[in-house]
Amino acid sequence: MHSQPPSRTRRTILRATALAVAVGAVASGCATDSVQRGFLPGYEGGEVTNQTDRITSLWTGSWIAALLVGIVTWGLMLWCVAAYRKRKDDHVLPVQTRYHLPLEIMYTAVPIVMVLVLFVYTDRDMTAIQDRDVESDMTIQVIGKQWSWDFNYLDEDVYESGIHLDDVGETLTEEAEIDGAPGTGEVLPTLYLPVGESIRFELESRDVIHSFWIPAFLYKQDMIPHRTNVFVVTPTREGVYAGKCAELCGEHHSGMLFNVEVVDRAEFDEQMDALRERGQVGSIPVAGFSRLQDPNPVTATTEGEN
Repeated sequence: MHSQPPSRTRRTILRATALAVAVGAVASGCATDSVQRGFLPGYEGGEVTNQTDRITSLWTGSWIAALLVGIVTWGLMLWCVAAYRKRKDDHVLPVQTRYHLPLEIMYTAVPIVMVLVLFVYTDRDMTAIQDRDVESDMTIQVIGKQWSWDFNYLDEDVYESGIHLDDVGETLTEEAEIDGAPGTGEVLPTLYLPVGESIRFELESRDVIHSFWIPAFLYKQDMIPHRTNVFVVTPTREGVYAGKCAELCGEHHSGMLFNVEVVDRAEFDEQMDALRERGQVGSIPVAGFSRLQDPNPVTATTEGEN
C-alpha cells in the first residue's frame, strides 16, 4: 500500500512559498539605489552616460527573471522532498515511470523560450549601445600600450600620452586620489570629456590585446592590434572616474590605469589649450612608441607633416 502525503504538508509548503515571494516583492520595493541597480556602479545624482540606464535595466531584468525561475525551481524541489518523502513503515516503491512526454516537452520548451526572450532583449540593447552610425560631436582615438594609454583628441588636434608607472601601489595612495575617486591619481594620464556631448571613441592597440574600460560607464570594449573598434557614448554627469584595462596584457597589467574627468565645455577647452601650450599638438601614431621609449612630443604627427 502506498502512503499518501497529507494535504496539510502541501498547504504549508505552498503558503511558505507564497510568503517568500511576497517578502521578496516588498523588500525589492524598499531596496536602496544600489540594490535596485543590481549592485552596479552608479550615483544618486543621475546616470553617468546616456547608456547606463539601458545597461542597468538589462542587468537587473535578467537577475529578476533568474531569481523567479530559481524560486519556482527551489519551491518544486522542496515540495517534492516533503510530499514524496519515504514514511515510516512504508517499504513499497512508487510506480516507476519510464518517461512522461508532457513533462519532457515542458522542460525542453520552457528553457528555449527563456533563452529566446533573453536573446531578444540583449540584442535590442546591444544593438543600440554599439550603434556606430549615430552622429557624434567629437572623436577621440584611444591607443592602448604596455602599460599605459595615449589619447588623441582628433578634432582638437592635440594629444595626451601616459607612461608606465613602476610601482602603482605606492604611487596611487588614498591621499593622491582626485576628488576622492578611488583608482584615480594625479600621475595617471587623464581623459577629458565634455558633458552632454556625444563622443566617438576609436580604440586601437599598439602591441597586444587590451580592453578599454570605464567601470562607471558600465561598458568596456577590446582593443585588438591592427583592428579599430568603435563605440559612441554621451557623458551626462560631471565628475571624476577611474579607467583601466580589463584584459590581462602582461606583467604590469594592473598598473594600466587612467583618469576620466567629465567637465563642462569651458573647462574642456581650457584643458585642450593647456595641451597646446605644452607642445602636445597633432596626434600620436598607433605604431608609435614602445613601452621602453619616452613619448617625445617632437616625434608626434603635426599638421603639415607628411
